[in-house]
Parts: sequence; structure tokens; C-alpha cells
Amino acid sequence: MSLTVDEAGRALADPRSYADDKRLHDAMALLRREAPVHWVADPPGYNPFWAITRHADIMEIERNHALFLNAPRPILGTAEYDAMNRERAEQGIALRTLVHMDDPDHRVIRAIGADWFRPKAMRALEDRVKELARRYVDRMIEHGGECDFVQQIAVHYPLYVILSLLGLPESDFDRMLKLTQELFGGDDSDMRRGTTPEEQLTVLLDFFAYFQELTAARRAEPTDDLASAIANARVDGEPLNDFDTASYYVIIATAGHDTTSSTISGGLHALIEHPDQLGRLRADPALMPYAVDEMIRWVTPVKEFMRTATEDYDLRGVTIRKGESVLLSYPSANRDEEIFDDPFRFDVGRDPNKHLAFGFGVHYCLGAALARMEVRAFFEELLPRLESIELAGEPENVATTFVGGLKRLPVRYSLKG
Repeated sequence: MSLTVDEAGRALADPRSYADDKRLHDAMALLRREAPVHWVADPPGYNPFWAITRHADIMEIERNHALFLNAPRPILGTAEYDAMNRERAEQGIALRTLVHMDDPDHRVIRAIGADWFRPKAMRALEDRVKELARRYVDRMIEHGGECDFVQQIAVHYPLYVILSLLGLPESDFDRMLKLTQELFGGDDSDMRRGTTPEEQLTVLLDFFAYFQELTAARRAEPTDDLASAIANARVDGEPLNDFDTASYYVIIATAGHDTTSSTISGGLHALIEHPDQLGRLRADPALMPYAVDEMIRWVTPVKEFMRTATEDYDLRGVTIRKGESVLLSYPSANRDEEIFDDPFRFDVGRDPNKHLAFGFGVHYCLGAALARMEVRAFFEELLPRLESIELAGEPENVATTFVGGLKRLPVRYSLKG
């Protein structure tokens, strides 16, 4: 049954849409074609917003970061969630990551971790990333030729990378994985801790408790890891407060691995579904950098960010009023027919590939280079050893409106030792 424009707009605020690729892309294609700037007046359970689905319009809004602010509504949450966040912000106890911040705070706080993600730091980390890629391809062999690639391989590899960078002990990695899945999986019945904002808030409080202990330890005995750099950072001569410090850890520890694991899982699924592209990439390994970006475009793990207008703004002949929020739909931008030649074709040699999966402008993803390195290292290790691979069951996506991808990918394969 075909969607109406209003139904398509509401689909962007329905976590179930993101677990159903066809439904989601049908909705976004309709909006791009008929109402690229569309007012979603009555999304069930959510406050209204403008759905922005064209690549050029998202870039225009991202460029105007002084007019379109992250605060007070940086991501799409339920109306109940928005109200709770406002209340906690007034009390000074709200999560305040880089995602939540605007300049000048954003610029200053982002700089604390920026050096850890620059090319020099990435080169220093490359051997560790390759070692971990080899470990997890070896682990596929240990599983006897069949596994749930998401749960047994993909969620662990980038987690080990980012938590090694932070300097956390391996004994804590499983705890961080569970907390991350609960934080980002609040809309998915298989992953969430509870159904109410208060129950889901306990996940954040567990994160905060863990990282407050870590901050105290690194301030007492500084080390040479990213956790110590965050714990001992100073702004205007003063250390970050407890909530800003914990918030920094949360964004690094969660976004630093969940998005990458989604890309690796979704990338492998795409290669299985497009054996011609798998063969092409194996025959020409020089295509790997292009293939990595195509996997990132194809999956687009971050589904949206929100911005709020600080004054009236005209976009495509539509006036967005001061105080109204816009939803930037990145999966839609990354299938925009105006930008991508045959956007629903998975093409490991796609060039140019102007995807917006890492955002654009001042909020461009801090860890983009690390994510590309991890995806590349994994497939450079896997493909030369891969003799065969096929699905061993039905893949399943996470129900979400924010970050996610596959939650199950059963595969059967043969690998060289």
C-alpha cells in the first residue's frame, strides 16, 4: 500500500521504520520527491518537527550552525523524553556531549580530544587496529564456519579499539558493550532496559557512576591514554565538571564503536547481497577506500540529528519559524537522486561519494578517520582469507530513530586459516 506524504513524515519518527529498509526508503523517497521540507505536525508520542530529506538542504542547515542550534533538542526523542531533558538541564544534571553543544562550548570541548583523532595519532594506532582485525577474523574460524556476525564479531572489534584508546581494562569491555546497546537500543524490545524515560535514565546513571570513578583514578594518577586527557582537561583554568567529563567519556565510548560495528555488519551484508561487488573488490583491493565509504553511505548508522531555529528561515520556499525544530535525515540524504548516480546501487568503486554519514561542518564526526581505518582493516584482513560466504538466516535491524543498523546477521562461511 502506498504512503501519503503525511504518513511518510510520521515514519521518520517511528523506530519500527528503521528496522524495515523498504518502508523507510519508500517514505524518504516520497518526501524527497514531493515535500523535501515537510512539517510533521502529529508524530505519535513526539513533538512536531520539519523533516529535511534533501542532501543540499541538510548541508545548508549544517553550514548555518549559528542559526540552527543543537540545543535544546539535539536528537529526536519522545515528548516525554524532551520534557525530562529540559528539566534535568535546568537542574544542571543533563547529559551534555558534543552532540548537545553549540559554540563556543562545542569548539572548546571538542578540542580536548581532537589530537587523539588526527592523522599522526591514527598512524600510531594502526598496528593495534590491524592486530584486532586479525583477532576477530580468526575468531570467525573459531566459531566453526557459522555465526551471528553482529553479536559474535562486529560489536566486539571496534569496541576493543575505542576502549583501548581510552585506556579501559578489558575486564570492563562487556559492561561497556551492554550499556551502549541499552543506551542506543531504547526503542528496541531486545535491547532496552525499560520502557519509560526514567528506566532508561538508569543506563545513563550507570555510565556516569563508572566514569566518575575513572575520572578520580586518572586525576590521582595520570596516564598516557585518552581517558586521562579528558579527566585532566582544563577550560579557562578549571577542570570540567563531573557531568561534562562523564558526558565526554560517554560519547567517545558509545559513538566510537556502535556506529562502526553497524557499518562493518551492514557492509558485509551488502557484499553478500551483491556478489558481483564482492568479486570486484577481491579482484582489485585498491578499491578498498572507495568500498569503505560506500559501506558507510549504504548503512548510514546515524539516522538523524535535530536542530532548532533561532530565527525565521526560508528553505525551498517554506518558512521555518524561530523555535521550530528540523530533523536532518541522513539516510535520505545518502540516497538523494540529485547527488548520487543510481543511489540504490551498491558500488564498491563509487567516486565521487559525497555522503553525509559523518555529518558536515563544525559538527563533522570527530572519529571519522578512525572509523574508516577500522572498517578498512577488517575487510583487508577478511577478504583475502574468504573462500565463501552466504546468509544462514534472516538479518534483523535495530528499531531506533537515532543510531543503529543490523542487530543480527547469521552467516555461513569458509575461511583460510
